[in-house]
Amino acid sequence: SNMKKRERLEEITRLVNQKGTIRVSDIVKLLNVTDMTVRRDLVELEEQGVLTKIHGGARSNKAFQYREYSHAEKHIQNKEAKQAIASKAAQLIEDGDTIFLGPGTTVAFLAEALNNQRLTVITNCMPVFTLLMAKKTEDFQVFLLGGEYRQVTEAFVGEITNTSLEKLRFSKMFFSGNGVRDGEVMTSTLAEAYTQNLALKHSLEKYLLLDSSKIGKDDFTSFCKLRDLTALITDVKTEDENYRSLEPEIEIIN
Repeated sequence: SNMKKRERLEEITRLVNQKGTIRVSDIVKLLNVTDMTVRRDLVELEEQGVLTKIHGGARSNKAFQYREYSHAEKHIQNKEAKQAIASKAAQLIEDGDTIFLGPGTTVAFLAEALNNQRLTVITNCMPVFTLLMAKKTEDFQVFLLGGEYRQVTEAFVGEITNTSLEKLRFSKMFFSGNGVRDGEVMTSTLAEAYTQNLALKHSLEKYLLLDSSKIGKDDFTSFCKLRDLTALITDVKTEDENYRSLEPEIEIIN
């Protein structure tokens, strides 16, 4: 049966989103149309941004569209675990440190927990900056790196942020991510990944703050490897199967 073109495009869209990837030959069989027709349809759907053509078929663009939660939404998730992680992290900060705090709600809880007398803190995250401003004194200095603002994470990224980072050096960096899988720390966008990575390169000690819900989770792009970090501060219990997947890669503080 020769379906109307619009119906055909909708059906291909449904199939590719359901399966993640689909072969031209499968669509030919399922929809009973010619190879040529399917290839034309894929070109059109690629132009619409629905899919990406790959060898012999197509990949759904949806597969990578993990929903990114906003800073405010994340703040409520796993609050107790995040506060516990934050207070462990706070114990690692010494007077006189120059630290970088990355974006993320667990890092915001760390900003709340800080009670050092002498400290220099640099961040690219607006909520973190706001919390720290309340503590600012002559010896407790706070700097916000500007740049292109990302509403979802309430953080600054991009060229201007990166140019500032190039000039800075930190004794310690505390940061988070959206997941850890196969020893890789993941985040949602290339821009955020690049900025975090630059800050990491300029930090002597690097501490990842991650609650257990993110272990084993995947996201769009990886920005560093666990084994290159100083330690992971987490609430993952030693008896968790996830704990063992992390252990050979990194020192765990829990």
